[in-house]
Amino acid sequence: MAKSKKSPVDRRHFLKGAAAGAVALVAKPPAAVAQQVRAAIPAADAVEGTASSPVEVRSMEKPGSDFMVDVFKSLGFEYFFCLPGGGTGIQESIINYGGNKDPQYILVMHEESGAAMANGYAKIEGKPALVCGHGTVGLQHAVMGIYDAFCDRVPVYVVIGNTREPNSEVGGVHAAQDPAALVRDMTKWDDAPASLARFAESAVRAYKLAMTPPMMPVVLTMDEPMQVRPVPNGGADLRIPKVGTMAPPAGDSASVAAAARMLVAAENPVIVATRAVRSANGLKLMVELAETLQCAVIDQHRRLNFPTRHPLNQTLLCAVGGKPLMIPAAMKPDVVLGLESTDFFDTVRPLVQDGNPPKLITITAGDLFRKANYQDNMRFRDVDLAIAADAEATLPDLIEACKRLITPDRKRFFEARGVKLAEAGRQAQEKHRADAAYGWDASPLSTARLSMELYAQIKNEDWSLVTESFWIREWPLRLWDFNKHYQYIGGAGGEGVGYQAPAAIGAALANRKHGRLSVAIQPDGDLMIANGCLWTAARHHIPILMLMHNNRAYHQELMEIQATAARRSRGIDRVNICAKIDNPEIDYAKLAQSMGVRAEGPLNDPKDLAAAIRRGIEVVKSGEPYLIDTITQPR
Repeated sequence: MAKSKKSPVDRRHFLKGAAAGAVALVAKPPAAVAQQVRAAIPAADAVEGTASSPVEVRSMEKPGSDFMVDVFKSLGFEYFFCLPGGGTGIQESIINYGGNKDPQYILVMHEESGAAMANGYAKIEGKPALVCGHGTVGLQHAVMGIYDAFCDRVPVYVVIGNTREPNSEVGGVHAAQDPAALVRDMTKWDDAPASLARFAESAVRAYKLAMTPPMMPVVLTMDEPMQVRPVPNGGADLRIPKVGTMAPPAGDSASVAAAARMLVAAENPVIVATRAVRSANGLKLMVELAETLQCAVIDQHRRLNFPTRHPLNQTLLCAVGGKPLMIPAAMKPDVVLGLESTDFFDTVRPLVQDGNPPKLITITAGDLFRKANYQDNMRFRDVDLAIAADAEATLPDLIEACKRLITPDRKRFFEARGVKLAEAGRQAQEKHRADAAYGWDASPLSTARLSMELYAQIKNEDWSLVTESFWIREWPLRLWDFNKHYQYIGGAGGEGVGYQAPAAIGAALANRKHGRLSVAIQPDGDLMIANGCLWTAARHHIPILMLMHNNRAYHQELMEIQATAARRSRGIDRVNICAKIDNPEIDYAKLAQSMGVRAEGPLNDPKDLAAAIRRGIEVVKSGEPYLIDTITQPR
């Protein structure tokens, strides 16, 4: 329809004014925002000589996506990790109706990175964040991040849009009859509610299931027309259910008592913990159980399950290349207690092969829920007592059951055992310190020196290492003093490359409000999978100190290709073709700077490292990310 010549409307002027007003909307409560939006857009008869508004307005009533934001707010979500797509519903409601707070929109460059950020966030904060995917294509991008969280038993809450009535070519290829089918075997639950009332119920149910051990990702499909259409009766007939208090499943008293009898009667019990601890109280309970029994503890480091310098920590005695994979037969345990163990078969394999196998006990919520397709449950190990329950929730009852059985004579025996274990641990610690000295002044930098130069400057801070340390021979876990649960969160559950950098940034985002100093030792190949996450860190002022472990290779694969070529007598002179990251070499400092992250390097002289770390910490304490590109030895 043509506009009147008498009083034309300048569309550019109108949109400029509307955009300026939108800035002020963010700080206003939802009701005020909605009211101001209505006032900002003129009605059809407000402009002289025109019969319609200069911008298309489908509805000024409360859309369904606003109600969805109300539901998300009731569940306490802090962040909404999203790569924009479409934007017709939930995204606009988050930033305007919801005031861009609880949840706050975190703009990511890839859905896989968004899922990894939510993973790192959840492992620090103990609750999920929202990850948004644009229909089928967004979910396809997020798959690896979802799989990592599934294998790692992390609650990640994924929402995707969909429509079963595509009205365009693009809408059709981005839609599906059952979009969540793509990830159904790697999630705990999914739903596609057909009404807003059902959406509220499904959203709360999804949260409860994600947060109930074993914790896993959930997916909620939000119908696009349901997001856009007005809420019937303004939402007066809609109800948001209460999530209530969620108690994790604890072991039954008879089974816990049986486990206590076996542990107290044992001459040399060993506790192996994989993902047993998720809170400060969980770490405290682990220490209490070990000290009650004065027994050895082995931490397999999928979380921080036990303080690294505790006298009963015997992890360093069974580390292979720095990583605790299995219990050596030389430890000769007669009872092994596995807590949330991922691969108990391999953990105790040397003991079973020794001919005099110990009694085996497991406490794991993994026995309460299994999917069939992916083999993350590993091989089956027959055990003497399997308690299907959450390990952290079961620890208080197990500790009390053990205490009731300990006689004065038994207590004296335990104390003598504890003295021997402490001495063995001290000797192992000294050996690892000596090993770290090799190549101390080497250039490129040794990974031991990289680790210790960093620790020397953060040890008196409230710090959190937000990357795993397998790729640097576990030097931090071998030499640093980890004694808080948030100081180490483990790695990618599905071993997906591209997890470390975004997960570290998500964890740093969670640490930010607690005032913690987040540090990362970042593998180079992993960053190249998802380096757009650096821009997200700069855009949202996420403070993190990132030291590059730049060995200019996918070194794990390089070693494996070398071994394969050697076995086949073909020589190893061509293996660089497969796995070296050189020719050209990547300048990670310039890469970071191009995305707004302050950075320096590359450094390969160990004498330059301390000053660079000091500069980085100063920037991070000011609330910004910082990257130091360090050229390192392979491992």
